[in-house]
Amino acid sequence: MFRLWAKEFKDNKMICDLVVENDSVSETRTQKVFAALDEICHSFDLSAPIWLDHNISEFKRIDKTRFTSDNFIDSIEFDFLEIHVIEEDF
Repeated sequence: MFRLWAKEFKDNKMICDLVVENDSVSETRTQKVFAALDEICHSFDLSAPIWLDHNISEFKRIDKTRFTSDNFIDSIEFDFLEIHVIEEDF
């Protein structure tokens, strides 16, 4: 089971969150992350964020990253979107 937790923050308060689960055995970890992020963006009515170099390295190191307004083409009404892998079977 793969689970990704997404949280939107504004003024240091979590304003909404969502956990996306994926139990597919045929997808790679990267495919699961992108599929979960697509589902999150659809649920939160957001455009897909752009992965910058620091997002990629941070996510590889600690399975967690934050997307700020720099990562979105559209304007956002929150401070940042944080994603975090909370469960992963190898």
